[in-house]
This record gives sequence, structure tokens and C-alpha cells, in this order.
Amino acid sequence: MSETSMLEVRGLVAGYGAAPVLREVDLTIPRGAITAVLGANGAGKTTLLRTLSGLLKPTAGRIVFDGQDLRGAKVEHLVRRGLAHVPQGRGVVAELTVEENLRLGGLWRGDAAGLRRDVAEAYETFPALARRRKHSGHQLSGGERQMLALARALVGRPRLLLLDEPSLGLAPRVTAQIMALLRRLRDASGLTVLLVEQNVRGALSVADDGVVMSLGRIAVTASAERLRDDAALRHAYLGF
Repeated sequence: MSETSMLEVRGLVAGYGAAPVLREVDLTIPRGAITAVLGANGAGKTTLLRTLSGLLKPTAGRIVFDGQDLRGAKVEHLVRRGLAHVPQGRGVVAELTVEENLRLGGLWRGDAAGLRRDVAEAYETFPALARRRKHSGHQLSGGERQMLALARALVGRPRLLLLDEPSLGLAPRVTAQIMALLRRLRDASGLTVLLVEQNVRGALSVADDGVVMSLGRIAVTASAERLRDDAALRHAYLGF
């Protein structure tokens, strides 16, 4: 594995039942970069993230995260290694308050003082959550739940963040704020991000690289700039 890579995937096959969704996927994610995963509905984007985060076991292939082979690794092990997954649908615990959700994100950590600092930093980053810290998850708006899911993942101090459709159902202003935050985190801490998005323009505006999936395979790998500027590629794979 290259020292410049945070994640390498080779020959990955995974699915639900007999028919595979992912078909011989090869993928390299550079360290400290934002990589956008694009493609039509049903292309395999969400299945890819679920497999990388340990929620779905592959039937073939290798996943190497920061030099370690993840075959057979449990989700808890991946979290402790620094991999965080924010799934589609804003995965927060609706019965818990904002504060409790944030603390849950750092439950595995042994440094209580550091966890308190990171929770306080989450409130500084997302002032809307600070105002709602005693409210339960089901009392939050869609945008607030998305902020909470992202903030909870960040409290765990990940090195690789898997984000599945963070803009889904959000107002353009909130989407822009989340994309800007990803840029700041990449620049400030070297966070590596794998971003699945249907909002192609928004994703390419923040990404360094882009991967286009089609029918469970990687169809195109290119810089985000090339995907933005190459009309033929856009028309062929992204529909605009």
C-alpha cells in the first residue's frame, strides 16, 4: 500500500443475497483528500460505503485501511482505528438528546477531558446544535439531524470519514455549509473523506478527486476538475 493512500480496495465483491451489487471494485483513496463517489441510483454507491465500514461483509476482495487488511474486522474495531460512517438517512438516535448523541460518538474514547473539548468544539462548529443540546433527536429538523450525525462522527476523531448523501433533503444553504466544513476539516486536520452524493455539482465543488460508479463497477476515476470541465464525461456518466 502506498504511503500516500489512506484506503485501497482491490477486487471487491459484495451484495445482498446471491446477486452481487459490487463487481470487482478497485479503488484508491488518497490520504488527506476528499473523493466524491458519483453515479446513478442503483450504481452501488451506498453498498460500497456499507462494505467499507463493516456493515456488509464482502464475498471477495481486499480492503486495506492505513496499511491494515480489514477482512473480518468488526465495526467497533474500524471505529477505533479511525473510520467513521455517516449513513444515508441521518443516523442519529432519536430518543437521545443532542448532547447524548454527541457523547455517544466518543463512547469508545478513554479521555474524558478530550471528549468534553470535542463536544464543545462541535457546538462551536454547529451553533444550531448548541441551541438545541437538550432536545431529543426526533425534535430536530432534517438539517439539524444531518448536522448532528456529522458532528457525532467527528467527535470520534476519525481519520477517514464516509459520508452517504449528506445533502439529501437539505436546503441549499445548509448543504453549502456542510461542503464548506468538509473543506475546512481537510485543510486543518488532513481528514480523508469519501463522499457519496447525488448533488454532483456540489460534490465536485469540494472534492479533489472523483469516482463514477455504474452497475456496481468503477467506470471513471479522474480529478474533480476534469469531471467538472470535461463535457463528454459529464454527458456520458453524470447526465449534465
